[in-house]
Amino acid sequence: MYGKSKDKNILRCSSSLSTGRLDILWTMKFSDCPGNNRIRFETNNLDFKVRTDGTIYAARQVQIPLKQTVFMVTAWDRQTLERWETMAILLVGEKTQHNGHKQQKGKKNASTDFAPQPSDTLIPWRQPQNSNGLRRQKRDWVIPPINVPENSRGPFPQQLVRIRSDKDSEIHIRYSITGVGADQPPMEVFSIDPVSGRMYVTRPMDREERASYHLRAHAVDMNGNKVENPIDLYIYVIDMNDNRPEFINQVYNGSVDEGSKPGTYVMTVTANDADDSTTANGMVRYRIVTQTPQSPSQNMFTINSETGDIVTVAAGLDREKVQQYTVIVQATDMEGNLNYGLSNTATAIITVTDVNDNPPEFTASTYSGEVPENRVEVVVANLTVMDRDQPHSPNWNAVYRIISGDPSGHFTIRTDPITNEGMVTVVKAVDYEMNRAFMLTVMVSNQAPLASGIQMSFQSTAGVTISVTDINEAPYFPTNHKLIRLEEGVPTGTALTTFSAVDPDRFMQQAVRYSKLSDPANWLNINATNGQITTAAVLDRESVYIKNNVYEATFLAADNGIPPASGTGTLQIYLIDINDNAPELLPKEAQICEKPNLNVINITAADADIDPNVGPFVFELPSVPSAVRKNWTITRLNGDYAQLSLRIMYLEAGMYDVPIVVTDSGNPPLYNTSIIKVKVCPCDENGDCTTVGAVAAAGLGTGAIIAILICIIILLTMVLLFVVWMKRREKERHTKQLLIDPEDDVRDNILKYDEEGGGEEDQDYDLSQLQQPETMDHVLNKAPGVRRVDERPIGAEPQYPIRPVIPHPGDIGDFINEGLRAADNDPTAPPYDSLLVFDYEGSGSTAGSVSSLNSSSSGDQDYDYLNDWGPRFKKLADMYGGGEED
Repeated sequence: MYGKSKDKNILRCSSSLSTGRLDILWTMKFSDCPGNNRIRFETNNLDFKVRTDGTIYAARQVQIPLKQTVFMVTAWDRQTLERWETMAILLVGEKTQHNGHKQQKGKKNASTDFAPQPSDTLIPWRQPQNSNGLRRQKRDWVIPPINVPENSRGPFPQQLVRIRSDKDSEIHIRYSITGVGADQPPMEVFSIDPVSGRMYVTRPMDREERASYHLRAHAVDMNGNKVENPIDLYIYVIDMNDNRPEFINQVYNGSVDEGSKPGTYVMTVTANDADDSTTANGMVRYRIVTQTPQSPSQNMFTINSETGDIVTVAAGLDREKVQQYTVIVQATDMEGNLNYGLSNTATAIITVTDVNDNPPEFTASTYSGEVPENRVEVVVANLTVMDRDQPHSPNWNAVYRIISGDPSGHFTIRTDPITNEGMVTVVKAVDYEMNRAFMLTVMVSNQAPLASGIQMSFQSTAGVTISVTDINEAPYFPTNHKLIRLEEGVPTGTALTTFSAVDPDRFMQQAVRYSKLSDPANWLNINATNGQITTAAVLDRESVYIKNNVYEATFLAADNGIPPASGTGTLQIYLIDINDNAPELLPKEAQICEKPNLNVINITAADADIDPNVGPFVFELPSVPSAVRKNWTITRLNGDYAQLSLRIMYLEAGMYDVPIVVTDSGNPPLYNTSIIKVKVCPCDENGDCTTVGAVAAAGLGTGAIIAILICIIILLTMVLLFVVWMKRREKERHTKQLLIDPEDDVRDNILKYDEEGGGEEDQDYDLSQLQQPETMDHVLNKAPGVRRVDERPIGAEPQYPIRPVIPHPGDIGDFINEGLRAADNDPTAPPYDSLLVFDYEGSGSTAGSVSSLNSSSSGDQDYDYLNDWGPRFKKLADMYGGGEED
C-alpha cells in the first residue's frame, strides 16, 4: 500500500518462488488517490507481474541467487496518464510482509522501458488542482530512481527526464544539477537544459565502472534565488552481459592420492564475472571440457557447476601408471547457457600423489660377505631392493633391520640415501677365535607404513652369510696396569714379579718375546722369554722419577707372526718408605743481636722421608766444642720447631758457625749435624742490625774500611790525570805545523800516500762535479760570514806562480816556498792547520795532468838530473839513476 513517508517497499521471502507465490503476500493500493479502478501496474522485471488489484506475483519459477533482488513498480492512470513509481526489494529470509509504498506523482507519458522517453516529465515540487477543484497538499517529493542501460549506442546526448516546477508559469526559472557525474568527476556525464529542465546523458554508461549516480536538482529564479528546495535524483545503470568470466588463475595445481575413492575432493577453480551477479549476466557455471590422459577412464573427475569444486568420480587412480592429469575447465555466464552466455577456460593440473601401496622387495634371496676380525666400520655386503613407489620419498626409502643371527650386535644395516641399498656394516669387532661365520636374517620396510589393505611381500626378507677371516693379533697383558708393592732399597737382582702376556691367536703356534719400552731410571730388567721382572739398581722412593710413591715402567710383548704384532703393558711399583734420609736443619743462615733477649732464631728441619720417618725432631747442641753450649742455647717449641738464642749477656759482633744436631723419629732414628751461620751484630732499639754493625759483623774493621776508601780515591785520581793528558796531547797534535823546515827533516823514507786508482783506465767517476758552475748567484747572495769551508771562495783569487813546463832542479824548492807564502797571505783560505778541501780547483790551474808522466821502464828516460835536486831526492836518484851500473 502507498504510504506518505516511504519510497521503498521491502518484503522477506524464500530464495525459491513458484508461480503466483507473492499474490497473497503483497498488495499495492492507493489510499489517498480516488479512482483506483483506472490504475494499471507494470514492473521492469519480467519475473514479476502486478494484477489490477495491486497484488504482485511471480510470473514464472524464480530462483533468487543473492540475499535480495530489486525491481521497479510503475502505476499509471489510463485517463490522465499520470504515473507513480516505487522500488520493490525482496529479501531472502523470513516471510514478513511490508506494505509501505509512497505515492510518487508527477511522471507523465513515461515508457515502460528502462530509459524514460523524452516526453517524460517530473513535477516534483508542487502539484496542480484536480478536476474536482480540490488542491493537493504541498510537499517535497522523493523521485524514483532513473534506470539507464549501459553500453547504449545513442545518439547522444540522450534525454532521460524533464524536471519542471509549477511556478514556471509565474516566473522564469533556471534548472541545474550537481553531484558526481555532473559537476564532480567524472564531469559532464549528465547535463540539464537550464530553461526547459530536460536532463540528458552525454555518453555510453559502464555499470562495471560505476553502477549508480546520486544527483541533486535545483530550481532558482533569474536572480539566483532559490525557488524550490533541491531534490535527489538516483540514476541506476542497468547491467548488460558485456563481460566474460575471468579465472583467478590460468593454471590451477591440485593433487589427489592414488587409490582415492569416488567423491574425493581435489581442488576448487574460481572465475569472476564483472557483470551484475544478481542477474543472469553475472551467474557463472562450470564444466569440464577435456581430460588428458583418458586413462583408466575418460571421466575420472567432475566439477560442481556452481562452486567450481573438482572431485573424483571414478576409481582407479594409480600413480605408477598415470602421475598427472590435465583438465580443461570452462566457465560460462548466463547461468551456463552456451547459446547466449560468454565463456572462458582455464587449465587444472592434477597430480596423483604417491601412497605406500608397493612394499620393498629384495632382488635376491641370499647375500654373502667377508670381514677380517677386529675391524669395525667395514661394509661387508650390499643389499639391493626394488620399490615401485615414488623415489626418494618416505614410501620409497628403505629401512633394514636384522631379525636373527646377531645376538651380540656386531652388525648394523645402513641405508644408502642415493641408491636405497642396505650396507651391512661391522659396528662391533668380531673375533675369529669366537665366531668364524654369521648367518643373518634381514627384513626391509619403508619409512612410511603401508597403505591400508596392503600386505608385506615374502620377498621383503633375505639371508646374509658373513665369513670371518683370521689375522695375526697382538699379544696383550691380562692385567694392564699391573701394581706391585715393595719397600725401597731392595738390593740389585731381586725378582719382583712375572709380567707375562697372552697371545689371542690360539690356532697359530707363535712365541712371545719381551723387552723394555720405557724405564726412566733404568732400575728394572725383564726376561725375554718368560717376562720375569728383576731389579737392575736400588729403588729409591725419594728419586725424581717417583710420582706419588709410584714408579712406572712400560714393557713390550711381540710375537713372531707374519707380520709381527706387539702389545704393551705398564707395571706400577708402589715403594714403601724406609728411614734412609737424615733430617736437614733450616735455615742455613740467620742473624741475631749481640745482646740477648732482644730476638731469637727460629729453626726447623726438613726430611725427605715421609711419616712416620720424619718428625717430631730433636734439636741439640753438641758438647764439642764447649764454646757452643757456653754461648748458645736451644729452646724447644714443638715437634718441628725450636729457638736458638744467646746464653751469655754479650757476644762480639761477627759471623759464627753454630753446629746443631737434628734427630728424626724413624725406626731406627737418624740424626745429622748441621751448621747454621749466625751473624751477630749491634742492633737499634727495634732489634734490627745497624749498617755499621752489619759491616762489622761481616768481618771488616775500621782500618780495612779506610784502606778501601783510599784505594778508591787513588783510582779516581789516576783516571782524571789520564783524561787530562789525553786532551793535552790532542791539542798539541792540532797546533803542530803542517809543513816543517826542510833543513830539520832528515827522513829519507818512502812515504805511502794511499792508492790513487787506475790512472787512465779508471774512468768511472762523475767529473761534472768538478766543472765550473754556470752561475754563481746562489753563492753571491749568501749572507756575509755564512760560508762553507768546502766551497769556492768569492772575490779576487791569489795569483799562484806558474809551474814551468820543463822542471828545473833548482825551481822545486822555490816553487813550494812561493806556494806556501801565497797560501799564508790568502784571506779566503780556510783557517790554519785545518783540513783543506780541494773539491773545486778553479780555472787556469797550473797543475799538469798526471797522466803525462811516463812510467815506462824502457830506460829511455835520463834520471841523472835528480842528483842535482838536493839530499831530499837522493833516494829517488839512487833508485832510477845508475841503471847501467846494476
